[in-house]
Amino acid sequence: KGREKLLPPLVNKIRKEVHEWRKAGYPNISEVTKSLLTYWFKTEHPNGFQYYFAQRESVESIIYLYEHEQIRNPSELLKYDSSGVVVESMFEESWLRLVIKQATGTGKTKVLSLLMAWCYFHKEFNENSELSKNFLLLAPNTIVLDRLKVDIEGLKVFNSDPVLPPNGYSGKSWNFYPKVHIQDNIGSLSRNGNIFLTNIQRFVTRNDEVNKNSSMDFFLGDKPVTKTTSNKILVREIVNNLEDIIVFNDEAHHIHEKKLAWFKTIENINNSLVQKGTKLPLQLDVTATPKDQKGNIFPHTISDYPLVEAIAQQVVKTPILPDEASRGKLEENISSKFSERWKDFIDLGVTVWKQDYENHKKLGKKALLFIMVDDTTNCDDVKDYLENNYSILKGGTFIIHTNKDGHIDEGASSKSQKELLELRKLANQVDSDDNNIKAVVSVLMLKEGWDVKNVTTVVGLRPFVASSNILPEQALGRGLRRMYFGQDVT
Repeated sequence: KGREKLLPPLVNKIRKEVHEWRKAGYPNISEVTKSLLTYWFKTEHPNGFQYYFAQRESVESIIYLYEHEQIRNPSELLKYDSSGVVVESMFEESWLRLVIKQATGTGKTKVLSLLMAWCYFHKEFNENSELSKNFLLLAPNTIVLDRLKVDIEGLKVFNSDPVLPPNGYSGKSWNFYPKVHIQDNIGSLSRNGNIFLTNIQRFVTRNDEVNKNSSMDFFLGDKPVTKTTSNKILVREIVNNLEDIIVFNDEAHHIHEKKLAWFKTIENINNSLVQKGTKLPLQLDVTATPKDQKGNIFPHTISDYPLVEAIAQQVVKTPILPDEASRGKLEENISSKFSERWKDFIDLGVTVWKQDYENHKKLGKKALLFIMVDDTTNCDDVKDYLENNYSILKGGTFIIHTNKDGHIDEGASSKSQKELLELRKLANQVDSDDNNIKAVVSVLMLKEGWDVKNVTTVVGLRPFVASSNILPEQALGRGLRRMYFGQDVT
């Protein structure tokens, strides 16, 4: 009762209409799209592979709105509002932006790959298609970019998952050969399509005049390909000169304010297309937390796979809080020393983690302890406490210094670059038995992108309040990914 009030305002009506449309066999859409949906969701795949229903519903909802309902402008979404509070001014974009809410660890990249293939083949086989074979895939930081790179480089995810139908299916050749460009490493553009995978920093310049001049040059006439002093072509220059493109945003909760660089970047892309007589046809965002910093949900959210549902379906781990007896023993001690102040909480975390460590060790896995503190100076204090009081953690505790927003500086200083490289190395290798890391201490260890599977115990020693710019789901998400497939261990 009252569950509909927890849903984003547009989801309820869209979900019901998509259900009826699915039941009717996907009528009133292009033949190529119908073939793709049938192949993805109604065909038996090797090794029993099947997309999660939530992934299916997200993809179907996007396609239903775009093809069946012919939605092209944000204001046209108002008819799906179940709350009565959504107004046109809440949609700040002049182009169509659709947001998918999908819990951490439930395969957002798979949804992105399906939607990318849909846009590609829609453009390929439909003469009047307004979609594109060119894609800009934006990440909020280098850690998320590294994760996406594993799937996108070499078109790996498109070939390992049943994304592309076999040639001859529905009488068509399903050739999918877009060229992948990572960051500013851009080669010649391909007529078969292009995927630009980059982080948002590549679109932000420290000198606003650079952007202003680039725009002025563009508006005055055809702009030739230019090179920087380092002889690199900048991705932002290439993207702004394309005739058409689709924008995909991973971890899209970062795009919560019009004044932010992320919003302005996409606005600039749209403005460039408007100068050519078109506009950005589609912006597709995926995130586990489609909320602004005040906790307000994005009105553009059109499908919803919440964490509680993913837990109930055992798609992710099951979080367990300490029992009442254990919680009753927890006290905040009076001390100026951080580790002494929160000693009870740290000790309980280590006790639980040690049990997990021994249990998973028998199954050939390494359990990890993650302690999140409030300030970088306290990271060192907590590390010393762990290593001096628990021999099992001696030499096995790793610190990553991020700032209070959970970001690590991607600037040019050697110190920040060294820390960034350490963080990237850790993100890629921490699950491995090849290192001795058993505990990680950080201010936040990034709000997203640190997608290791072996975190079993999370100790949060900082407040989850609006002023801290942290959503509890983001911290919890660091430990949600499953360590095992088939039978899992909580």
